[in-house]
Amino acid sequence: MFNYLIKIEYNGLGYVGWQSQKNGKSIQDVIERVLKKILKSKIRIVGAGRTDKGVHAFGQYANFKTDKKIDNKKKFLESINFFLKKNLISIIKIQSKKINFHARYNAKKRIYEYLIINRQSPLTIDKNKAWHIKKKIDLNLLKKGGKIFKGTHDFSTFRAASCGANSPIKKMESVVIKKINNKIFIRFVSKSFLQNQVRSMVGCLKYLSTNKWTLPDFKKAFKSKNRSSCAPPAPAEGLYLIDVKY
Repeated sequence: MFNYLIKIEYNGLGYVGWQSQKNGKSIQDVIERVLKKILKSKIRIVGAGRTDKGVHAFGQYANFKTDKKIDNKKKFLESINFFLKKNLISIIKIQSKKINFHARYNAKKRIYEYLIINRQSPLTIDKNKAWHIKKKIDLNLLKKGGKIFKGTHDFSTFRAASCGANSPIKKMESVVIKKINNKIFIRFVSKSFLQNQVRSMVGCLKYLSTNKWTLPDFKKAFKSKNRSSCAPPAPAEGLYLIDVKY
């Protein structure tokens, strides 16, 4: 038996998310179908991050086991991408791993980035790829809010009701906010995240940075550890899984 790790890029629009679900097309389903076609047997892939409906990825990772050795990895990539290209999914690389390697459990860091475009005019090129916010964002307040998330905290306020994580306590290693022209990039680094955590945090940062909340309001919502205190989550289309570190 052989174990392989693949790096995947995808546009999440039109998918129910990464994970296989009964109610529509998932990224996982599409890749598994193509692997079955190429390797001539049923393949199950395990993803590093369960991205939600509409979320994109530059660096999702998944591993799969097969009894077929893939000697020519370049040819394998060409074959799999030939079948995947119309689905807006691309396999960037493939590498051999030890048989007990697990893409989800062996991950040491996950890096997510949220893209906001802060301007009056409607989006064209970046439509469905960013959150369009017309109201002026106070970058200074945005950065103050981002700083509060750093460290080890109970992130219950930002946790979806359907989240299956054992604990709401997570260590946020870094929150980096950059503005380039009218684009605002918010990058979060942690070993793992709760379901809907990043989008919920960005929703609260939006309330703070557009003066809907004061800084004490923001802190109060965070400290409440209550989902009902959270601002509406940011839309999925602005969120990207950038990379996973092993």
